Amino acid sequence: MTDTSTLPILLVPDPRLRARAKPIGPGDAERVRDLAPRMLAAMYAAPGIGLAAPQVGELLRLVVIDLQKDEQQDPVVLVNPEIVAASKELATREEGCLSLPGQYAEVTRPAVVKVRYQDLTGAKREIEGEGLMAACLQHEIDHLDGVLFVDYLSTLKRNMLLRKLVKELKAKQRD
Repeated sequence: MTDTSTLPILLVPDPRLRARAKPIGPGDAERVRDLAPRMLAAMYAAPGIGLAAPQVGELLRLVVIDLQKDEQQDPVVLVNPEIVAASKELATREEGCLSLPGQYAEVTRPAVVKVRYQDLTGAKREIEGEGLMAACLQHEIDHLDGVLFVDYLSTLKRNMLLRKLVKELKAKQRD
């Protein structure tokens, strides 16, 4: 790891959050091995439970997740993740996002998902998530396609939340 400085997390309305990330190829291996631990450090510092590369300005299909069960770090690094199966059953839970600090809303998504990905060695893996893990996997993979959790809200709710965020960020800048 060459640079241990904390990566800044981009905030809405940064246009990079709306861009589609490119698949990671063999030529990106070193860059990804350097980026993943720095993303985990930024996520833990925030603090959060998931972070996608576009949120730190890297348009690569890379996600880090750690639900930190029992206060123990247990990070998962997903290279080129894709949802290969989703339950018909839906679940609604409150979501937030490090790129929209302090903003939360109820989002309905498939209750269970199966995700195929590669680990940092290039090995093909699958993870099945339900509950919080299912929501987190879907939320972070959405980031890779330029989709934010507020996109699942009604226009009215989304606009109210975004106006509130802008107001809070302006107040923070004045302080």
